[in-house]
Amino acid sequence: MKGAFQTSREIFENPIWNDIPKFRIFFYIYGNAVFSKEGTTVAGMHLKRGQFLRSYRNLREDLSYVENRSVKKYSLSVIKNKIDQLVKENRLKIEGVELGTLFTVVNYELYQGLDNYRNQNLERSENGERTQSERSENNNKNVKNDKELFSSSNEQEFAEVFQFYQSNLQKGVSESPYNTELISQWFDEWGQDLLMASMKVAAKAEAKGVSMIEGILKNWKEAGVKTLEDARKYETDFKAKKTNNTIPFKPKRIKEAEDDGYNYGF
Repeated sequence: MKGAFQTSREIFENPIWNDIPKFRIFFYIYGNAVFSKEGTTVAGMHLKRGQFLRSYRNLREDLSYVENRSVKKYSLSVIKNKIDQLVKENRLKIEGVELGTLFTVVNYELYQGLDNYRNQNLERSENGERTQSERSENNNKNVKNDKELFSSSNEQEFAEVFQFYQSNLQKGVSESPYNTELISQWFDEWGQDLLMASMKVAAKAEAKGVSMIEGILKNWKEAGVKTLEDARKYETDFKAKKTNNTIPFKPKRIKEAEDDGYNYGF
C-alpha cells in the first residue's frame, strides 16, 4: 500500500519502541486505519475514522519477516497476546465481527491532527505535507484492497458456518475475538463442509464454545479424516467403541437414552 500517514517522533521514546512485535502490530493497524472523517464501507460494514478491519490470521501474513534467509511469522498466540496488551494500555479497542476483528485506534484524532503537530513545532518538509483529499484518496486505495480481500467467493460459506456457531454453540458463552479467529483458521484448513460437520457433532453433544470443536478436529486430523465420508466413519466407530478406554478423545456426548439411532446430521 502506498501513501503516507503522520506520527510523532515521541514514538522513539515510548516503551512500545522496545517491544518489536507489539510495535509492528500497532504501527501496522494504526497506519492502515481509515483516515477519512466520513469513514468508509468495507464488505457492507461501515468503518469510522481510525478503524481497521482485519483478521488475526491475515495479520500473521502481513507481519511476516525475513530472518537468516527464511520467512518467519509470529504465532497467532503471540499476536493475540500483544493485541491484548495494546488493549490494556488503551492504545486499541477490539470487537469481534463475522469478517474478522474490528480494530479502533484510541486517540487516532490526536495522532493524525495536523494542528497538534504544528502546535508542538515539529519539523515537516514540503514533501511531507499532504492535503486531506490526497490522504483520503490513498485510504480509498487501501479500502479497495480490503474489499477485494473480503469479497472472495468463500465469504458466504464462512458466514453460514459462523451463523451456525452463533446459533448453536455460542449462547451463554463469554466470547472473544480470538474464538472468531480460531473458527476462521479452521475454515481455511478444513473447509465449510468438514468444519460444519464438527460443529454439528459438538452441538448434538450440547457443547458450548470452541473447545469441543477443537478436540474433534484434532482427532479427525490424527485419524487422517479428509472427507465427510471419513468423518462419518470416524464418528460411527467412535459410537461403537465409546466404552473403550483406549479412545484418545472422549468428550461428554448426549445422554445414553438418546444414543440409539443417533444421527450426526452430516
